[in-house]
Amino acid sequence: MSWLAVGLGAALGAWLRWGLGLWFNAVNNFVPLGTLVANLIGGYLIGLAVAFFSGHPGVPPEWRLFAITGFLGGLTTFSTFSAEAVLLLQRGDYMWALAHTTLHLVGSIACCIAGFATYRAFAA
Repeated sequence: MSWLAVGLGAALGAWLRWGLGLWFNAVNNFVPLGTLVANLIGGYLIGLAVAFFSGHPGVPPEWRLFAITGFLGGLTTFSTFSAEAVLLLQRGDYMWALAHTTLHLVGSIACCIAGFATYRAFAA
């Protein structure tokens, strides 16, 4: 049943990422905010999820596969982020490309740390 957990989670995560892209990219089509929002939310949620599953080893592995591998794997996207950075570079928007790259990488790591911290604060 592991394949089903991953598949269902991935479908839900991808649908959410698609929806975020539709919504946030319509607000500002100059800079692709939908992917950034998806990656930042995913960074935060993976921090929460990893902390939770580390503290609860008795949870069936299918739940971890559903949440982390499936849902968050479908929600976050390194490939789309990379393609958007290249498009910004090709347009000659070097500062936007640098800002875009920095926000994705530093922001996702910071959100992951915040997710861990949130779990620890509420689990204590």
